[in-house]
Amino acid sequence: MIPYILYTALIISVCFIFYKLLLQQETFFHLNRFVLLSCMVLAFILPVLPIPQQFSLRKEAAVTHTPSVKNSVQKNETVQLTASPAKETIAEQTSQHFNLDLAVQWLVYLYWFGVIIFALNFLMQAVILLYRGYTTSVIQDGKFRIVEITGDKAPCSFANTIFINPEKYEWETYNQILLHEKIHIEQKHTIDLLLAEIVLVFQWFNPFAWQWRKALEINLEFLTDDKMLQQDTVERESYQFSLLKVAAPQFPLSLTTNYNQSLLKKRIIMMNSKKSNVHTAWKYFFLLPVLVLFACLFNQPTAQAQALSLNEKTTEPKEQSNIQNGMDTEGDWFATIEGNTVSIQFKSGKNSNSSSNFQLSEFSTLPRDKQGEFSLTREAGTMNFIGKFEGNKGMGTYKFTANKNFTKEMAKEGVTIAEDDDFMAFFMINIKNSYVKMLKKNGYKDIDKDQLIPLAALNVDDAYIASIKQSGIENFDLEDLVPFKSMNIDKAFIDEIRQAGYKNVTADNLIALKSQNIDGKYITDFRNATNGSNDDKTEEDIIAFKSLNIDKEFIDSFKALGYNNLSNSDLTAMKSLNITPKFVSEFEKLGYKNIKAGDLLALKSLNITPELIKQYKDLGFNNLELDDVFGAKSIGASPAFIKSMREKGHNFNSIDKYVELKALAHN
Repeated sequence: MIPYILYTALIISVCFIFYKLLLQQETFFHLNRFVLLSCMVLAFILPVLPIPQQFSLRKEAAVTHTPSVKNSVQKNETVQLTASPAKETIAEQTSQHFNLDLAVQWLVYLYWFGVIIFALNFLMQAVILLYRGYTTSVIQDGKFRIVEITGDKAPCSFANTIFINPEKYEWETYNQILLHEKIHIEQKHTIDLLLAEIVLVFQWFNPFAWQWRKALEINLEFLTDDKMLQQDTVERESYQFSLLKVAAPQFPLSLTTNYNQSLLKKRIIMMNSKKSNVHTAWKYFFLLPVLVLFACLFNQPTAQAQALSLNEKTTEPKEQSNIQNGMDTEGDWFATIEGNTVSIQFKSGKNSNSSSNFQLSEFSTLPRDKQGEFSLTREAGTMNFIGKFEGNKGMGTYKFTANKNFTKEMAKEGVTIAEDDDFMAFFMINIKNSYVKMLKKNGYKDIDKDQLIPLAALNVDDAYIASIKQSGIENFDLEDLVPFKSMNIDKAFIDEIRQAGYKNVTADNLIALKSQNIDGKYITDFRNATNGSNDDKTEEDIIAFKSLNIDKEFIDSFKALGYNNLSNSDLTAMKSLNITPKFVSEFEKLGYKNIKAGDLLALKSLNITPELIKQYKDLGFNNLELDDVFGAKSIGASPAFIKSMREKGHNFNSIDKYVELKALAHN
């Protein structure tokens, strides 16, 4: 059985990959939260659950017989009489065994040392938060506690306590921050983060566990943003602009929910993305079979676990299992001939069906309309069939016999094949000794069976590898061949990306770009439109542009208005807030020329329209600056408010006076 902590790490890793590939982009934020929390808990529970013997895919381990004391003594006496000629050999084996045990022991010590360090860090963070939360002046807002902090720290919350520096924000932004953090508290997001931190204490060595915590935090922010936008008092543009203003260094404690600056772009993109269709919810149902498969592959069978724990009586040696790689070496077959292809379905009593396609030319003469025998031989072994074909349909029984010499040949190339597990897979995919030699000829020396199977299944051949190598990809290794081939990344695509300006493109870059369906034309348009240099540091911006559908036409439309030096961040924010050239032109007609990008974002976020400015000008404020409008709008000094103040005798020529009156009314 896989050691418990490594089994847990494996489950977390596979669940994270599943979540990253299929679920992360979905807007079912509550469901994603449930999946993330459930998988964390199941990762620690699943390895200790025994499963029924009939569902286990593991080969049963023979329960060893414990000899009696008398037999042990007799055996020891025999050993003493015969061991002297081989003392040196025995001493050498004992030394090797001791060195291995010592290495394992030190690894265990290292693991528990890490657990202690991260546990102390976890406790220290909790103590610091509690100390700051209960030794500083606090404002009680119902069940919420508001603690005022100082410095350039982003707002955050822990349990029912909100940490915020009120001097940094305007009134509307301050209220939105409080509402945002209250949602975190009401939905008990601190529990999620505490669980994630506890997982990290025991999985500190697992990079996927750290990524899991990050994915959980991102989803909590998506969930809170979605809840915020459902509030009647919150406007989408205003809230997004508040996020831009609040972005600051994080509160330096990972137990808090906070405004994370690095997540800002992702959150804005997600807020403006299309809601997931309910028909895509089928993806979530595939996670359960994955976990069940893990249990069947690795968990201890119930009967075996009981036998190992009791160890009460001697068992006779069991016959070797005839199950190889999840498929019985004996069973029934059903075949269909279509042209030059024979599609065969294999069935057995205990295992699910499996099927493969073979070339008709691989078989000896097929028995037609009468019972007969035929076979299929490959390097890994021979499949013998008994049955008959009637027309293009056939059925009968099969038996697979492994080629023992194949094991020796593969061992010479450094590939170890476990007879009981791998022969059938090598046979079905038709992995040959020459295929391993081809990989080694291309420079891949350390090859194992787990790499061979997907490579051969995807038909990664010598020509394909040579073409990728000719393209000059940096840091390209054997593991990159599988995603490259499955995503149809070839030399033509690589050359296209390079010609678009990506001179030092890496394998990871190519995979990320291909997954977003970004081609060379899009990158060229991106660089030309943004005046981007030909460095390789714009991948995230390119992907963000693609997701927001920012194209050359959109950028050129702003250049026509004189905006020639907009940064990628400005363009991303403007697109997410739906700022168009028409929006800019309407303000230019009112005399506001060369409006800064930041002011455009503020105008849109505060929902300031040309009609509103006209209303202010109709009140006599003809030389109105945009900063004046920002102040009046943010504090609520609307044209209607100014009119009401004038009716009460407050007649001023400056709009700032009315802003002061409104501020006093708030206080």
